[in-house]
Amino acid sequence: MTENTLNYCTATRMNDTKLGHVQRVREHLQSLENSVSNTDRQRKRKQSDNSSPDSKLKKDSDGTVAQSATGLRNLGNTCFMNAILQSLSNIQVFSCYFKELPSVALRSGKTAGRRMYHTRSQGDSSVSLVEEFRKTLCSLWQGSQTAFSTDALFYVIWKIMPSFRGYQQQDAHEFLRYLLEHLHREMQGSKNGSPSPALSPDRPKHASESKCCINGTSTIVTSVFGGVLQNEVYCLICGTESRKFDPFLDLSLDIPSQFRIKFTKDQEPGPTCTLNDCLQSFTDLEELDETELYMCHKCKTRQKSTKKFWIQKLPKVLCLHLKRFHWTAFLRNKIDTYVEFPMRGLDMKSFLLEPENSLLENCLYDLAAVVVHHGSSIGSGHYTAYGLHEHRWYHFNDSTVTLVSEEAVLKAKAYILFYTERSDQESPAKI
Repeated sequence: MTENTLNYCTATRMNDTKLGHVQRVREHLQSLENSVSNTDRQRKRKQSDNSSPDSKLKKDSDGTVAQSATGLRNLGNTCFMNAILQSLSNIQVFSCYFKELPSVALRSGKTAGRRMYHTRSQGDSSVSLVEEFRKTLCSLWQGSQTAFSTDALFYVIWKIMPSFRGYQQQDAHEFLRYLLEHLHREMQGSKNGSPSPALSPDRPKHASESKCCINGTSTIVTSVFGGVLQNEVYCLICGTESRKFDPFLDLSLDIPSQFRIKFTKDQEPGPTCTLNDCLQSFTDLEELDETELYMCHKCKTRQKSTKKFWIQKLPKVLCLHLKRFHWTAFLRNKIDTYVEFPMRGLDMKSFLLEPENSLLENCLYDLAAVVVHHGSSIGSGHYTAYGLHEHRWYHFNDSTVTLVSEEAVLKAKAYILFYTERSDQESPAKI
């Protein structure tokens, strides 16, 4: 066999392998799409046949009934997605916006009866994350079925977020970041619905507000979750100070190292780590190590420096991610430290760049939802969520929803915390 013939055969086999892989992905997506259609038909039949009020209720271990709450079916290690969706559904200022959006238009001609989607930013006109997200939120808190299947939404996620394809366990925080980013991008190019009154183009924008517009114009995502950090870097050699504004949708907080010590049964437990400890650690002055040397424009070389974060603008909904997973030489370990967090009145004023220019009421936050990871590693375990709905706390464990006490929520080892800004007229809710 000649060298040219051998190269040709090798290239042919490689192309066949690639084509085979692409074909398998396409077949898998097609099967998922078919299951979506079948699920929709089955769901409509169940809704028309379901006349028993008992099927709409769920009970906890004490027999307390959770009325109107709807769980989400686990499609195969999709608890990470279910926990995030349930949390977002309990953030009223965010979920109500989507639920009030009109449904998308219908196609005409040969595709009459099928929905038309607009996903300009994704380059795929056959799916819409916004529309499937809207339909999912509308299906929750209806009390019309025991559990809702997110097949259609999951299918869209597979198409536009390749890293979430398959049925392996995923990181709930990573999924939240991807979800908000893709919703934001699609809504920037969306032709569906009218803009929120809060995003009206006639309303003058505050200077700090324009800074939190990630990737262009503002949407409901940045309007609700968008805040601004001021990053200050100080050169320890020449004294040059550099300031930069960074928009954020959530804050990732380290659990301070002094609280990560594991105590044996014979040892006295140390002090309890609080959310305030994590926030203080995030905003404390930090000297950058040798791997993070700052490029000083005055010295024209990398120098030792210090870094400090200030919050320049607080968001309407403050999303706090506790960094419970860290990499070692070979694997990603979990920090299982309990972090005490407030149910009401989280005061963020001391972390602001200009606290004297902010009203006290605008710096107070009340808890709306909590995501919890159960297990020892990020690639395994299980996610659940707690959410506050009409002054009552619920625990969302995939298809099961139960009423829980405030004390049960406060005992949770939180992974993600959602706090909503307290308005001037709002007073702490008594549960």
